[in-house]
Amino acid sequence: NQGITKKNEVLDLLPTLSVNISIDRNLPQYIDLQTPSGWAYTNGGLRGILVLNTGIGTPPFKAFDRACPNNDCPAPMNFDGSLKMKCTCDDSEYSIIDGSPQTSGHKQFAREYKVNVSSGSILNIRNF
Repeated sequence: NQGITKKNEVLDLLPTLSVNISIDRNLPQYIDLQTPSGWAYTNGGLRGILVLNTGIGTPPFKAFDRACPNNDCPAPMNFDGSLKMKCTCDDSEYSIIDGSPQTSGHKQFAREYKVNVSSGSILNIRNF
């Protein structure tokens, strides 16, 4: 296990995994990422990755692993377009702004990946 979350210095309980993915926002499955508040799922990470266009910052994109950060739930977290991701095993919720836990008693943050834009429509998602 590696890493320490930014805000509360809580150990990241998820296994270490190299992530280096590129997606093209012009492809039909990622077309929603063209507009603010758009989002899409992609393969990669531990349980898949949620990619969001927040409309804020440069770049305006965020990417979170869908693995529940506080347990070894076999199902990926769900996102319904609100401001939270939800773990299906224990109903814990995590902010899409910074990955912070929104459920009382939980300390681990959702794992966030770095997103860079290259060649206009290509998003590079990585953890290094």
